Amino acid sequence: MVVVDTKEFLNRDVNIIMPSKLLIVESPAKAKTINKYLGSDFKVIASFGHVRDLPKKNGSIDIEHDFAPKYQIIARNTKHVDEIIASSKTCDHIYLATDPDREGEAIAWHIAEILKKKCDLTKKTVERVTFHEITATAIKAAVANAHSLDFNLIDAQQARLTLDYLMGFNISPLLWRKIKPGLSAGRVQSPALRLICEREDEIKAFIPEDYFSVILDTHKKTTKFQARLIEHDRKKIETKTINQKQEAVVICALLNEHKMASIVNISKKQKKKNPFPPFITSSLQIEAARKLGFNTDKTMKVAQSLYEGVEIGNESVGLISYMRTDSVNLSTTALNDVRGYIQQNYAPEYLPNSPTSFVNKVKNAQEAHEAIRPTSILRTPDTIKQYLNNDQYNLYELIWLRTLACQMTPAILDTTAVDIKVSNGIFRANGIVINFDGFLRIYQETEEEQTTTNDENVKLPELTVGEDLPIDQINFLEHQTEPKPRYSEASLVKSLEELGIGRPSTYASIISTLKKREYVLMDKKRFIPTDIGAIVSQFLTKHLTTYVDYKFTANLEDTLDDISNGKIQKLPILKEFWHNLEATIAQKQGIARSELISEKLEENCPECGKQLILRLGKYGKFIGCSGYPECKYMRKVSATGETTDIKSEEPEVVEGRTCPKDDGILVIRSGKYGKFISCKNYPKCKYIENLNAPGAEDSGISCPECKVGQIVTKKNRYGNLFYACDKYPKCKTLFNYKPLAEKCPSCGYGLLRHQLTKKWSGRRESNPHHKLGRLLLYH
Repeated sequence: MVVVDTKEFLNRDVNIIMPSKLLIVESPAKAKTINKYLGSDFKVIASFGHVRDLPKKNGSIDIEHDFAPKYQIIARNTKHVDEIIASSKTCDHIYLATDPDREGEAIAWHIAEILKKKCDLTKKTVERVTFHEITATAIKAAVANAHSLDFNLIDAQQARLTLDYLMGFNISPLLWRKIKPGLSAGRVQSPALRLICEREDEIKAFIPEDYFSVILDTHKKTTKFQARLIEHDRKKIETKTINQKQEAVVICALLNEHKMASIVNISKKQKKKNPFPPFITSSLQIEAARKLGFNTDKTMKVAQSLYEGVEIGNESVGLISYMRTDSVNLSTTALNDVRGYIQQNYAPEYLPNSPTSFVNKVKNAQEAHEAIRPTSILRTPDTIKQYLNNDQYNLYELIWLRTLACQMTPAILDTTAVDIKVSNGIFRANGIVINFDGFLRIYQETEEEQTTTNDENVKLPELTVGEDLPIDQINFLEHQTEPKPRYSEASLVKSLEELGIGRPSTYASIISTLKKREYVLMDKKRFIPTDIGAIVSQFLTKHLTTYVDYKFTANLEDTLDDISNGKIQKLPILKEFWHNLEATIAQKQGIARSELISEKLEENCPECGKQLILRLGKYGKFIGCSGYPECKYMRKVSATGETTDIKSEEPEVVEGRTCPKDDGILVIRSGKYGKFISCKNYPKCKYIENLNAPGAEDSGISCPECKVGQIVTKKNRYGNLFYACDKYPKCKTLFNYKPLAEKCPSCGYGLLRHQLTKKWSGRRESNPHHKLGRLLLYH
C-alpha cells in the first residue's frame, strides 16, 4: 500500500495546472486566438482597450505642474482591471501585448502603473511584447523577444491626449457661449469640417459655363469610331475654346460639306502601368468605400475582426496583419510567399525578376509596421469563404488580391493617337489597347471620379497615314462645367492624408465625430455641412484660424512624431501650445454672439422695408426682418440655400373649443414636427395637442386611468410615436404601443395594446391573446 501526502499531491497538481505567465492583449477575440498558440503555462486575458483615461471635466490636466494628467480607471472596464490585478498576483512573468502603436504603448504603460500600485512586482518580470500579425510563429517570436516599454511613444501619446484636451476643453466652451450649448471643437475634427464647408462654399459660388465639342463619326469596314476636333483654321481647340453654340453650328456646317477625311498622322506609344502598392490604412478605407460601399468605421471594424482571428475548422486564425499602418513595405518572408504563389499559379511573364518595392507618398508616414496583407497568401479567399460572413469575405478578398497584384509585372498598354484632316480642321482619335495585362489580370483600382472620356479607351482599327476615311457625320456636343463634387468618405480620407492631418487610426473617428455632432449630413454618400456645422467652421476659421489651419495641424503631427522618435521633449511643446491658446481664447471672449449667428443682408423686407437678417434659429437658418417683433416676415433657408416664405398671418382658430387649462382661444400652429394645437396665451399657458402624427386626433379611447381624457398619438423629440392622455400633465398615462378599444378579457382593464414580439414573430397558431396574427395583445 502506497501512502500519499495529500497536501503535497494537491500542491504538485496546482503547480501543473496554474499558469505562471500572463499575457495581456486589448481584445478578447485576440486573446482567444493567441491562447491556442501558447503553452499551458500561459494565461491570456484582455484589457478591453484603454483601462485609464482623463475624466471628461475641467482640471483633468494640471497645467501648473507640468501638465500632469489626472488619470482614473474607466468605469466600464473596472471588472477587467480587477481580473488583470488578480491574475498578475498568481503569475511570475507578465507580458504586455497591446497593439503596436502609440495608443497600444500607452495602454501597456497604464496597466504597468496600475500593477505597481496593486501588486508586489519585486519578484515579477513585466515586459512589453509587440507583433504585427496573429500567427503562431509571430506570437512565439514576439514573446521570445520581449522588451521594455518605449517611453518616447508613451510621451507622444500623452502629448496628443493633452493637446486634444486643452483644445477641446477651452475652445468648446467658447462655442457653447457664443453659438449653442453642446458643440465641440477638435484638433483634427475641426480642419476636416473646414474642408467639407469650404467645398460646399465652392459649389454654391460656382457659376457653370457652357462649352461645345465638335465630333467626327467615321468608320473603317465594320469598325466605327469617333474623333474630336483639336484644330480649326490653324487655331488650337482646347476643351472650352468653343463656348458659343453658333460657333459650333458654323464649324459643323462648313466641315459637313466634305464627304471624305484623310489620315495625316499616327502616333503610337507603349507605356507601362505599374501595380499599386499593398494597402495602408487610408488606401484600404478608400478602396473599401469605392469597391464595397463600406464607410470608414465599418472597414476598420471588419478589418479588426480579420486581424484578431476567425474560427477556421478547429482553430482561431488571424487572417491579416495589423490594420493601422501607413507603411507600404512587406517583410522578406511575405514577399517570398507571394512570389512563390505567383510562380506556381501564373505564367512566367507575370513574375518580375526581383521583388517590387514602393515609395511611400503619404506625408509623415511611419514605417514601423508592414503594409496590410494576408498572414498567408496560400489562404485564398475561396478556401476560407465558408468561415467568413459576407463583409469579412469581401474585405479579405480585396486585401488578398491587392497583395498578390503588388508583386506582379506591370501591364503594357499600346496607346494610339490618329490625326484626321477634314478641310481646315484636324480631328484626333485616341485609343488604348492592353498589350499585356500583367497585374491588371487580377486587380484594378477604382476611380471615384471619371477622368477619361470613352473615346480614350477604344480599340481603333488598323490605319495608315494618307488613308482616306468616309465622313458619316460631323456634329457637336453641348457640355457644361461642373463644380468639384462634395466629399465622400473616401475622398475626404484621401485629402486628410495628403494634407498630413490625423493618422491612419484617426480617420474613422474623425468622420464618426462629425456625424455624431450633427455638423454634417450624408446625401448620396456625400457630406453636406449642416447650418450649425457651417457656423462652427466659419467661427473657427475666422476667429481661431491657427487651430484649423491645415499646415498647423500637419506640423503638429510632425511634432508628435518627433516626440515618438525621441528627437524633442513634450513639455516645451505643451507650454508653447498652451501659452498661445490661452491668449487667443482670452482675446475672443468679447465677440458678440449676434455677430456669429446672424448676418445682415443687402435686401429689404417686402412687408415693412427694413433690412433683412440671416439668422441661425433653433431648427436651422432663416431670414427674418430686423423689425421683429413688430414685423414677423420670415423665410426658411434650405440646406441648398433656397428660401421659402413663411406666412405671417394670424394662426387658424379652432372653432367650438377652448383651452382646458385657462379657457383661452385654441389655435393651430406649425412647429418642428408639423402642425399642433396650442393655447393662444402661450407662453403663459403651455397647453398643446399634436396634429401632425398619424392618429393624432382623438382615438375614441378613454384614458383608463383618469377616466376623463382621451388617448392621443404624440411624437417625442426623436420623432418616435407614443400614446398618451390628452390631459397631460395632470394625467401622465403613457403607452409605447398602439392602444386598442378592447377591455382585457382576463382582468377587465380599459384597453389592450398590440406589440410585435420576438417570441411570436412569424407564428400564427391559435391563441386567445393573439388575435392579430403576429401581434400579441396585452394590457
